[in-house]
Amino acid sequence: MDHVNLTDHLGAPLDRPLTLAIVGAGARGSNYARLAAELGPDRVRVVAVAEPDPRRREPLRAQWRIPDERAFTDWSELAARPRMADAAVVATLDPDHLGAATALAGAGYDLLLEKPVATDEADCEAIGRAVERAGVTAAVCHVLRYTPYTTALKRLVDSGAIGEVVSVEHLEPIGFDHFAHSYVRGNWRNEATSGFSLLTKSCHDVDWLTYLVGRPAVKVSSFGGLHHFRPERRPAGAADRCVHCPGEVEAACPYSAARMYRDGLREGSGYGFFTRVMAGELTSEAVERELHHGDYGRCVYTSDNDVADHQVVGIEFEGGATASFTMTAFTPLEDRRTKVFGTRGQVTGDGRHFHVFDFLTGRTTSTDTWARDGSGALGHGGGDAGLMTAFVNALCQGRPELIRSGIAESIATHRTVFAAEASRLNGTVVHLPTREG
Repeated sequence: MDHVNLTDHLGAPLDRPLTLAIVGAGARGSNYARLAAELGPDRVRVVAVAEPDPRRREPLRAQWRIPDERAFTDWSELAARPRMADAAVVATLDPDHLGAATALAGAGYDLLLEKPVATDEADCEAIGRAVERAGVTAAVCHVLRYTPYTTALKRLVDSGAIGEVVSVEHLEPIGFDHFAHSYVRGNWRNEATSGFSLLTKSCHDVDWLTYLVGRPAVKVSSFGGLHHFRPERRPAGAADRCVHCPGEVEAACPYSAARMYRDGLREGSGYGFFTRVMAGELTSEAVERELHHGDYGRCVYTSDNDVADHQVVGIEFEGGATASFTMTAFTPLEDRRTKVFGTRGQVTGDGRHFHVFDFLTGRTTSTDTWARDGSGALGHGGGDAGLMTAFVNALCQGRPELIRSGIAESIATHRTVFAAEASRLNGTVVHLPTREG
């Protein structure tokens, strides 16, 4: 089969299914493969996989009947072989994005790249140059741009229904348990091995704010840090591992790994996903092994985490509109909250509903953006499915305009994130280049 790129058939649909390679078959890569399967074999097929962990690689290989010679333990093995698919989904660990994305772009693959693009600004720019040099298409997994909620809210804002947008207030409530799992014990806990938390968790939100306002950022300031998950906050008598904590200490700790992951074994538990990630499988033996010996069993006050658990970001956009963004660990795990303040009205939204107060009439109208098809109840408010559908349709139909999160737009909003972190560390207001500059 001859493999094609989106730019090879602009405006003309493919006469066959799109073919994909999954690079990184962890939670995100496996999810994108599942969403591809839901689109149907007449539209897209997974034909290759690269994943070092056989517990992740083999189920995906078996599901798609991928032959052994197309199943690899590392992205570099796939990139070194003659091209095997039209496009590649790059969902490796964050530090591997630079190598995987540049090599696969150079091999001719169109890319769907998990966020963040890379863990530092220079690597983001290098990926952007590699994509441009290869002449391929790259979309970034800023799934918030693809939710039914965002689609409806963006349409409302752009219509002028609330006048000119003057400012936005946005909250990402990460959740105390999610933060402990991913950013204290998990893969994104340490900047040296992953990246700072505003990048790894909330580049979504900075990108989304820029998309909603529709103008680039020109000034950024930020404050925050690691407040709570520190050795000096450790309760008296706490052990290095939750399974060794005295009963009264463990019972009083909201961050107990023993309680959280054992609870995840119960059918219907909200912690099932976290338990599967930490143990690899939902068995008591695997959970106990990890609790006694693995990273996820450690006390949150004695881990090697160093990323911020709270941060606020102030942004001024071209034209003078402003936004304030708060990222915090110290919430329930719940939906983002947003207020958009315009010259003729205000919008208050929660990821599903938004309520518009009109200054002229004094009336409030409410919209449930999931009411039509219910897709918002799926991953990231329907954003995961929306992204995969848009990417596949763009490549199948030759319609690049369906991709809302191209590599150039994403790198631009990543620059805002890097500027915010520089502001937090240095105590300065960072000025970003304007389009004219």
